[in-house]
Amino acid sequence: MHFYTYDGSFEGLLTVVFEAYERKEWPTQIGREGEAPPGIFAEHHFVPTQEDKAKRVWEGLGKKLSKAAWENVYKAYLWEQSGFEMLIFQFVRMVFSSTQEGVEENFSEPCVQKMAAVGKQMFREKHRMEAFIRFQRTQDGLFIAPISPDFNVLPLVVSHFEKRYADQHWLIYDVRRQYGAYYDLQSVQIVYLEDAPLGLRKGQLSPEILTSVEPLYQQLWQVYFDHVNIPERKNQKLHLRHMPKRYWKYLTEKKPRMQAHQPIQNKQVPTAMPRLKA
Repeated sequence: MHFYTYDGSFEGLLTVVFEAYERKEWPTQIGREGEAPPGIFAEHHFVPTQEDKAKRVWEGLGKKLSKAAWENVYKAYLWEQSGFEMLIFQFVRMVFSSTQEGVEENFSEPCVQKMAAVGKQMFREKHRMEAFIRFQRTQDGLFIAPISPDFNVLPLVVSHFEKRYADQHWLIYDVRRQYGAYYDLQSVQIVYLEDAPLGLRKGQLSPEILTSVEPLYQQLWQVYFDHVNIPERKNQKLHLRHMPKRYWKYLTEKKPRMQAHQPIQNKQVPTAMPRLKA
């Protein structure tokens, strides 16, 4: 048994692939540095990250795969579920050993099926984060949005918000993984806050750091949400499918109402088109 460990980075994992080919010893398990070997007879080998080796593996995959399948390798790394390292290694090994084009469409291979399923899960989570992120403005003008996605999709949503909110300073903070993406009007930087406020680490910003008008903006959004809602067309099952409850704690429209909703009294729909005089 060969147990390979690395520093946890994507480049480190690609270096493991290179090292395995160089040593001609295929890993039976891959884990992060510090993880215990799977058995007392397992041969442990730590692989330090080497950018040049990682680059050769990554560029080699790019030549063998379509753009979507190539990106799925990185998405599988961000997926973070148990066994993702070995899934990537098995897929990469199959790609490099194949002499035919379109290897990513060979769904008779279990690793190809799994990689495709992972890609769909990551796409779904990315799409939901882009739709459900809600920013709150602090007194120093920074817009903050805490998130807690099932998968590590923050690197995948950054470009969307960089284009959409290019004129604002913002921070999207993953409270589950304790890191964030900060935009300073020029570029996005990945940040790790050693002294992050307790409220931010729990996903709830303290009212003391928000602007005085932030509650008003939240109330206006809640009123808008209530007024565009059509009670007669309520479909709770469909609603939960498109907006699962695990996202509700960060959605302004799902928080307790600051004031009771009052229907618009003159909200009427004409029964017929009025006749116009010539």
